[in-house]
Amino acid sequence: MIEVLVVEDHAVVRSGLVALLSGELGIRVVGQAADGEAALVEAERLRPDVALVDIDLPVMDGIAVATALAEQLPECRVLMLTALDRPGHLGRALGAGASGYLLKSATPAETADAIRRVAAGGRVIDPRMRDGGADTVSPLTEREAEVLRLASSGAHAREIAAELFLSLGTVRNRLSSAVGKLHARTLVDAVRIAERQGWL
Repeated sequence: MIEVLVVEDHAVVRSGLVALLSGELGIRVVGQAADGEAALVEAERLRPDVALVDIDLPVMDGIAVATALAEQLPECRVLMLTALDRPGHLGRALGAGASGYLLKSATPAETADAIRRVAAGGRVIDPRMRDGGADTVSPLTEREAEVLRLASSGAHAREIAAELFLSLGTVRNRLSSAVGKLHARTLVDAVRIAERQGWL
């Protein structure tokens, strides 16, 4: 019996997944979580074989959950189930230790099959993502991505500097570097490019 933890912040989608998987032979849903932090608590308590995780979660996103599970509970395999079909998200998820990446447009049979394959030690990538260039590596350093992420939420350079305990000059240099590396005309353009690629 494959024990599954379902991590999804939308209650309707979560209950639909639970109902769907409960009807599958050899699969049992042992727990649910609506945010990333709760997912880690439940995974530690339940020790599931597979965590079915959405990327776009409150409190802590699915990629951070995958990273934490890979370190704290490596026997729990992570299968991302997401609407995000950007190559950058796929690359980041696999880099974080996820064993699979499935789009929410997958059929119930594809979802159950992916869970079985991941539980058996395999890797699953949604066929619609295979030619999407998972190897498209972000040109940004982690620090450049961090300041760009804060800028994308509307923070000004001075606020970013205070948040990260950096000088205003350092923040401006990192933002300028990010704009240059993304061949963007403006900071807003750089944020748009990075978000579209899934690099933020």
